[in-house]
Amino acid sequence: MGLEITHLGSGSRGNATLLSTGDTRVIVDCGFSLKQMEERLILAGVKADSIDAIIVTHHHSDHSKSAARASKKWNARLYANLETTMRLGLEPISQVRTFEGLERLHISDDLSLLPVPVPHDDADNVAVIASNGDGMRAAFVTDLGEPTIELMKHLAGCEHISIEANYDLNRLISGPYPPYLKKRISGRGGHLSNQQTADILAEILHPKLSSIVLCHISEKNNAPHLAESEVLHQIGERFNGVLSISKQEGPEFSNQLGQGELEQINSTL
Repeated sequence: MGLEITHLGSGSRGNATLLSTGDTRVIVDCGFSLKQMEERLILAGVKADSIDAIIVTHHHSDHSKSAARASKKWNARLYANLETTMRLGLEPISQVRTFEGLERLHISDDLSLLPVPVPHDDADNVAVIASNGDGMRAAFVTDLGEPTIELMKHLAGCEHISIEANYDLNRLISGPYPPYLKKRISGRGGHLSNQQTADILAEILHPKLSSIVLCHISEKNNAPHLAESEVLHQIGERFNGVLSISKQEGPEFSNQLGQGELEQINSTL
């Protein structure tokens, strides 16, 4: 029993990740239009109506844009915490299965999800730790200004980590954003810098971590090569797995949990 992780796209204009294990398929965030979601799933070789569940980490549109419509059309269960549900204007129970922080969600016999609260301005955001039937774990962490002790505990021991490397500090400081926005991005409730992401990975790195995906990279305040080089500077000598970049236009690759191998996808988006 394995766990396949496919980033359908990641960035300020939309985020979505497909998890597949056995006969179970789950979408973590649904931040593209419904049409785009279905097109990207086709490129990943997946029929939209085979999706069993969608979990929304928080209400910001680049993570939730078509979640409600997709859930209804695909007959997929929709999960979100109460604050996110209310901010999206949805009805608990009838439209959304609500959860509390650190409440394990048993999606199927071979997949469960653990939402871990993380700080993000104007949102009740969660990271997601997915576990398959063999006990392998994959983490999905975006939209937070700094890690919490609780998050670091749950990242330790994960075989896969998808984590944002949103901005390069020098580019943010010298970039076009107004001062208040620069302060918000770099604050506790903002986003992770390349340096912060590298520090997190260096702290929790262990021999069984087979794959890392850097995601939610800012198009204005960062560049993939800057994020990658900062992380490799911190962990390159100790990390023997696969380091990849998830870009806005996807999907481009899949990670097979426990194998550390990438399956390339021909993307025409």
